[in-house]
Amino acid sequence: MACCTFNSFPLYFHPMKSLQLLLFLVCGSLLGCSASATNSTPLATPTPAILVFYKTAGFKHESIPVGRAAIQKLGQENGIKVDTTVNASAFTVDNLKQYDAVVFLSTTQDVLNDAQQAAFEQYIRSGKGFVGIHAATDTEYGWPWYNRLVGAYFSSHPAIQPAIIRVTNKTHSATSFLPDAWPRTDEWYNFKNIQPTITVLATLDESSYSGGTNGATHPIAWHHEFDGGRAFYTAGGHTNESYQEPLFLRHLLGGIQYAIGKRK
Repeated sequence: MACCTFNSFPLYFHPMKSLQLLLFLVCGSLLGCSASATNSTPLATPTPAILVFYKTAGFKHESIPVGRAAIQKLGQENGIKVDTTVNASAFTVDNLKQYDAVVFLSTTQDVLNDAQQAAFEQYIRSGKGFVGIHAATDTEYGWPWYNRLVGAYFSSHPAIQPAIIRVTNKTHSATSFLPDAWPRTDEWYNFKNIQPTITVLATLDESSYSGGTNGATHPIAWHHEFDGGRAFYTAGGHTNESYQEPLFLRHLLGGIQYAIGKRK
């Protein structure tokens, strides 16, 4: 035991007790730090973002503004940031990085130049998503990579009329809630160059309308993983009324959520 004097009074320091005091102070400090870390505010989850692209170099659908507004509303209601553009100059490597998915809303014909196509290919290969709506299959016929991404090319269509969609896959976020037989009125596309890699979610019952040419397995909505990314396509959306249908909007939302990697 050590001893010293202070103002003539002896002070004693017990080595064991001093060590215990030191350990107590150290533990208290560590516990305080742990509590502080536990009570700290968690990092916010980044808001997913999508870019809606609606450039047309052929037929321009009058439903595009209605569809654009509907997707913006879906974004507001479901925590998704939505930017829209008709300008193909948005397709650069640096600009596309900020988006989790790109939506082609009834685009038509040749909408991207070679450099923009290369940037978009790199974007998908980085693990991002794509959503094609209606005339997205009437786009970029001279770009084989895009054919594989979107899943098929538009071939023809009859007049707008009612038909029955047969929902064949209910494991996907775009179809899990739909009835087995889904009656809708729209402009029904026939397709060519249908890619074998797509997973069909719904088919068109050609006996329920006139003008179908794809037969008993006429695809009308599908998805697949492609070139490192994800792609979803729905052929609906020609009419303004499509974007006021609760089931179609939910179908579209499910496709977007799949493309951004939020749901399957």
